[in-house]
Amino acid sequence: MVSRACCWLSWCLLISVISAEVQEHGRTPKAQKKRGFKAASPGEVKPPGAPGGKKPEADLSQKTLQMEAAAPSLPASSILTLVLGRGRFQKVGDSLSLRAGDPLELRCRGKVVHWRVPVYLEEEGKERLRIKHFSRHSQLQLVNSTGADTGEYSCWAQHCQDGEGAEDEARQGKTFIFFTDPEELFVPTEDYYKVVQLHSHQPVLLPCQVTNPLAHVTLHREFPPEEVPVDGIDISFDVKKGFTIHRPRASLAGALFCLASLGGLRQISTKYMLIYIKYPSSSPKPTIQASATSVQLGENFSVTCTALGEPDIAVDFIWEHPGQKLGRPPYVSEWASVVRQEGQVQQEAGSTLHVEEARAGDSGIYTCRATNLQGTGTATTHVRVTRSSHVSPAPS
Repeated sequence: MVSRACCWLSWCLLISVISAEVQEHGRTPKAQKKRGFKAASPGEVKPPGAPGGKKPEADLSQKTLQMEAAAPSLPASSILTLVLGRGRFQKVGDSLSLRAGDPLELRCRGKVVHWRVPVYLEEEGKERLRIKHFSRHSQLQLVNSTGADTGEYSCWAQHCQDGEGAEDEARQGKTFIFFTDPEELFVPTEDYYKVVQLHSHQPVLLPCQVTNPLAHVTLHREFPPEEVPVDGIDISFDVKKGFTIHRPRASLAGALFCLASLGGLRQISTKYMLIYIKYPSSSPKPTIQASATSVQLGENFSVTCTALGEPDIAVDFIWEHPGQKLGRPPYVSEWASVVRQEGQVQQEAGSTLHVEEARAGDSGIYTCRATNLQGTGTATTHVRVTRSSHVSPAPS
């Protein structure tokens, strides 16, 4: 009897505990288990920091997936890594510095990989450079590095399908590597003097590259000896390239050189002999005119071609005329003068083709071609050579 009463009390106590638990959570244990498979809606999750706002495991995994989806794609250089040792890799940035003499090992991910290295290394360092291709990556190894190996190293992966490969622009990597040399601040070159054409219509680069990005570099004129101001607008400096003259002018012509200093070491670069060449803004537009459009046999005539342009811009003239078929050498005179038109000073260049004692073969089209550094313009005219219409009177 007593055992039956204990069992009855235990059963009642168990029912009471379950009822209390159901009232507290507002659902049965079976319903709670089902909810674990249902994706939680944003409205059901309390913001971080709110009282009782602990997130279920399902919400944490969902946020992780959202962050991965929203994360930006890796930069192109992520396919290029620096090998630090066995099983140790480091993604390269825009540039890195190594000591001259140290070995270099780069790895580029991809099935079909191509490399590009500094020109000096391609021409002079083939014995020190080794490239190996594997199934999923390619490896570049350089030993006995020197300051001359300083430059840009890049790779790109090709996407090949059905035997045809195409460059994958999204899979490219590059970095600029400085091989610092305590005795050479500038990348060595065999040229002591280098002639550089200073074109008026386009920027020009003075490629005085340094082996150490910490070197302080200035631009100087040899005579008169003075420092050339670098303002970042007319002239700018890039530690990877050198000095760029964005607005060339005649006053910069002459001998220039770069001066690098680091610690107690000062060195000068190759001397650059700048030759200023003024480029016209456009090709010439010649006009042509004959002294007469119709001449008689035996008469003299001329054809003149003129072109307006900017002062001090050379214009060359070339003639094509019917007399060439007869073997007649051309007799040409040329000139250039400064004229003012519409308030602007311009140069008028001209060429005149003289034809003496016209023949029947001189009849036809005369073509003038005017050429400057920007291009060629053409003009044509027609001259007709006729027999005399005068008839001598018959004798009486």
